[in-house]
Amino acid sequence: MAVNILYSAVIACLTEIFLITNVDMLVNYLQTTEHAGALWLSVLQPGTLATTLYVILGILIFSVSFLLLQRKSFQYIGKVAAAVRNISEGDLNTPVEVEGDDEFASMAASLNRMEADIRELMDKEREAERTKNELITNVAHDLRTPLTSIIGYLELLSVGGPLGEEQKQKYIDIAYTKARRLEKLIEDLFGFTKMNYGKATMCVGNVDIVKLLEQLLEEAYPSFAEQNLTYELKSNTASQMITADGNLLARLFDNLINNAIKYGADGKRVEVKVQTEGEIVTVFVTNYGYVIPAGELPLIFNKFYRVEQSRSSSTGGTGLGLAIVKNIVDMHGGSISVASDMNGTVFTVKLRVNFDISKENFGTIG
Repeated sequence: MAVNILYSAVIACLTEIFLITNVDMLVNYLQTTEHAGALWLSVLQPGTLATTLYVILGILIFSVSFLLLQRKSFQYIGKVAAAVRNISEGDLNTPVEVEGDDEFASMAASLNRMEADIRELMDKEREAERTKNELITNVAHDLRTPLTSIIGYLELLSVGGPLGEEQKQKYIDIAYTKARRLEKLIEDLFGFTKMNYGKATMCVGNVDIVKLLEQLLEEAYPSFAEQNLTYELKSNTASQMITADGNLLARLFDNLINNAIKYGADGKRVEVKVQTEGEIVTVFVTNYGYVIPAGELPLIFNKFYRVEQSRSSSTGGTGLGLAIVKNIVDMHGGSISVASDMNGTVFTVKLRVNFDISKENFGTIG
């Protein structure tokens, strides 16, 4: 706009100079000929009236020039105004093309950024609403199944009837197993909620990851035996201390081991391998059971996601286990990946030996 004002002022000045010069020549001509009239000379000769006419004419020339030069800008302002109106009515798909580098272009760029920010915010709100509804649906389904079984078996026990001690014990064992599963589902739900909303606190200390994995595998022995599975722990070092939250790390690998037991029963073997190279510790958890389809691998760490064939009374869960694993790995600045083919399903976790929680810019291991 400032440039157009300058151009308009130059045009008006040049036009005024041109007119004044030519009018002065005309006055001199009229004065030296018989065509000189009192009226013409009074109007054209320098004075108040002539000056007023020149000023008015200059203003008109400036205004017309400015309007012509600003015509494109006015059209652009119209586009911006239309976009603002559309955004106010809820249409967030009307970006304004940024033209030039003046204040109007800056305004259009700011408007586009605002539109993108609003759209992103609305998308996040929709995703939050979808996640909330999905959470309610999944929790209702997954909690109802074991709870219904528990109530059913307890009713059979409370009614009495011709039940032998062996039958009663069987029902008690089933109810207990279902109650433990219910406890695990609720634990996963609360654990994920705390991590997902940044309410989980870390207590970092020294952890021997090799000893931790040995302990977790030993604790899971009954589950291995129940599924007719064997396990093997391999490590290129007898002991490896890392800085981490021991409780969170135990939960991470407990979930991975239990996941391998659930879906690796057909393979008869689960393998856990620890490999230390420099400042990076890599843990591989491999099962040789169900092969995860390639199209589902990128989704496997999403919350509530479950491989289609995994939803059953024996293996189904909240779909939060691997999402929790991913969150814990991220909290430790590590990385996790999965590969699955006929040679086995391998979850690969990479962690730093020395983890510093105080570093806000702590990068994730690639």
